[in-house]
Amino acid sequence: MSGPAADGRDTPRPESTGDGTRVVRAGLPEPVKYEPTLPGPVFAAHFHLPGEPTGPYTYGRDENPTWTHLERALGELEAPGQEDVETLAFASGMAAISSVLFSLLRSGDTVVLPGDGYQVFPLVRAQLEAYGIEVRTAPTAGDAQLDALDGARLLWIESPSNPGLDVCDIRRLVEAAHARGALVAVDNTLATPLGQRPLELGADFSVASGTKQLTGHGDVLLGYVSGRTGEAMTAVRRWRKIVGAIPGPMEAWLAHRSIATLHLRVERQSATALAVAEALRACPEVSGLRYPGLPDDPSHPVASRQMRRYGCVVSFTLPTRARAERFLAELRLVDDATSFGGVRSTAERRGRWGGDAVPEGFIRLSVGAEDPEDLVADVLRALKESAR
Repeated sequence: MSGPAADGRDTPRPESTGDGTRVVRAGLPEPVKYEPTLPGPVFAAHFHLPGEPTGPYTYGRDENPTWTHLERALGELEAPGQEDVETLAFASGMAAISSVLFSLLRSGDTVVLPGDGYQVFPLVRAQLEAYGIEVRTAPTAGDAQLDALDGARLLWIESPSNPGLDVCDIRRLVEAAHARGALVAVDNTLATPLGQRPLELGADFSVASGTKQLTGHGDVLLGYVSGRTGEAMTAVRRWRKIVGAIPGPMEAWLAHRSIATLHLRVERQSATALAVAEALRACPEVSGLRYPGLPDDPSHPVASRQMRRYGCVVSFTLPTRARAERFLAELRLVDDATSFGGVRSTAERRGRWGGDAVPEGFIRLSVGAEDPEDLVADVLRALKESAR
């Protein structure tokens, strides 16, 4: 995954295979004496461009050196050691998702979406159908999307699903889709590249919101698409240019800086999420507990084959909406906020947004980097206090 540095030179990719080493070195330019190891953001709408425009940077909507470093870093995480993969950064996760859907689908095409995916998908479906695209949906669990593939142009997978945390067999679905001539995109937001690598499982695209655990500090909106170099990625790049769905240089730089701690954060958050899930399993008022890392979770058999880490999100249901709201109000170390993946734990009653087929008392808990013992104690105390 080499690429041009800010001065146009190629840079070597990290040779280490360890995730921790890879994330702290990913996307860094070749060392230059007296220069910073990670150059600051380049704020430029245009570049000096005498003569024919043959260099890598011409205009700020097309390319930016700060994006280059970030995109190279993301590519090294999504597909380490693979030279035929390119990555494009976007202004948000939805910008990345939209770029794949709307650059590849035409009137008369068919797309298969997860019926239990991100809650903005009903809006996406309405827009696709307005363009004359047939939309089929099926749940993530049980590889149910298999039955909807005939004649499809694109299969969209979200595994683990948000917020229900169901998991599908990505490789099985990819093989079935490819056999029918369909492309496959996998939303890898919840897993991150340290949890699973969809391209290694055969997918054509790995798409993610970098707003969540990838950057992990709740201060950046970002998205990206990784895919094999070729016509499909060329179409995605063209779409980004046409609609201008580009990240700001500061956001791209913040994201790259934050990736350096991804391994540390993912390790801590995954371990703590398992501890929280195990503690909740003993609480009689909790139902529908889901975490793919629990050995008895319905998703665990498939997840254990394709995931290396199980993520930071735990979901469960309390008996009523009122009980869920009291629980959230009693938490001291967990912010009542949407999104997930940050270093500070967050939780919310997911049904307040609409768009998700979840019970009124459904809680999505995103585990942060607090001490596991402190977080478990806070959750159990809030459960006890909210029962009064």
